[in-house]
Amino acid sequence: MALTSIAVITGALLVFSLISGRLQGTVVTPPLVFIAFGFLVGGGGLGITNIDPGHAAIQFIAEFTLILVLFTDAARIDLTRLRQDHSLPVRMLMIGLPLAIVMGTLIAVQLFPMFSLWEAALLAALLAPTDAALGQSVVSDKIVPVRIRQAINVESGLNDGIVLPVVLLFAALASAQHSATDASGWLVFGLEQVTLGPLVGIGMGYAGARLLDISAARKWMNESFQGIGILSLALFTYVTAEMIGGNGFIATFIGGMVFGNTLRHPCTFLYEFMETEGQLLMLITFLVFGAAMLPVGLLHLDATILIYAGLSLTIIRMIPIAISLLGAGLRLPTKLFLGWFGPRGLASILFVLLILEEAEIAHRNELLSITIVTVALSALLHGISAAPFAKLYGQRAARMGQCEENEPVPEIPLREGTTSNMDHNKDKPS
Repeated sequence: MALTSIAVITGALLVFSLISGRLQGTVVTPPLVFIAFGFLVGGGGLGITNIDPGHAAIQFIAEFTLILVLFTDAARIDLTRLRQDHSLPVRMLMIGLPLAIVMGTLIAVQLFPMFSLWEAALLAALLAPTDAALGQSVVSDKIVPVRIRQAINVESGLNDGIVLPVVLLFAALASAQHSATDASGWLVFGLEQVTLGPLVGIGMGYAGARLLDISAARKWMNESFQGIGILSLALFTYVTAEMIGGNGFIATFIGGMVFGNTLRHPCTFLYEFMETEGQLLMLITFLVFGAAMLPVGLLHLDATILIYAGLSLTIIRMIPIAISLLGAGLRLPTKLFLGWFGPRGLASILFVLLILEEAEIAHRNELLSITIVTVALSALLHGISAAPFAKLYGQRAARMGQCEENEPVPEIPLREGTTSNMDHNKDKPS
């Protein structure tokens, strides 16, 4: 990567950090700022910097970011607490998410007749995971009932890891149709990816948690090295799975979940990391998206792509979520609020960078363009609507009195956007 590009990226991070407090809670969200700035200085604007998404450094950042996001988000989910107190995100993930992929597939088949069924399904899966960071105020503004904030945050923390095996499977099936390689070979490859990966994740996550507990109990490990040990465990899990033919990202997600639910020693590093170093990696990803990927998406933009992007953010998301919440006792404004705030962001970008680059898919460029346009539209619409909608909904919820929406639930620490919430530390378990 050229020194000019590095200077632009680091300079943007410095300037934004100086004014981040003034922008918090406004319609100017960090992802929107960095996407817009990247587009301005990249090939779509002034052309000051030339960032190639295929560059080894960018690929490394994308892989590293996805590994850490999958591991840390999964590790912070208390499965017992999730089952007992957080029925809403469970419904949204187990019912709403599959329905959204099915509906997205059916609409893609109609709008893009040149796509095979598996390509249409791959597109729907690429756009299924959500990113709470694009609607920061919704998960950080205390005016929104905690149960609703947590539903959006927990869903966002888990759906990328849940969707990933589906994306890999559909990518393998779509590649099998296009490649000269025997289809059975692709199927075996896909099955190895989604079976060996979880097995490695379970083993590594459990062993890592037990070793950390033993070391901490015997005071062999100081606090500063807990973080290094956990990051090393995430990367070691990824590499081990890849070496034996499994998928490292799936292994990382499963490993993080097993690690977080096995670990007995309190480790605040998991909560602190994604509010500091993790946010740095994510903001760089959004800047790269704006500089190198958004111009490509706009180059191929047409009415059909824009229609699908709009449908992906509305009915393809909102109808499945409404169906998943039937019988939960929620009122219509809440169902609309939860349905609307399913922003598309980091996971879709990283999946496109890391999976479509390697897959042999006939309509790869079209899939890439549709995903890019949808993420960009989401960053704009969810970014500018998050703060005002959170305020309006929070005020309405306060007038509802005692109801399902206002039921108290314990908070599960997750990412609360790309700027730290000043009350975040008070919610951490000791």
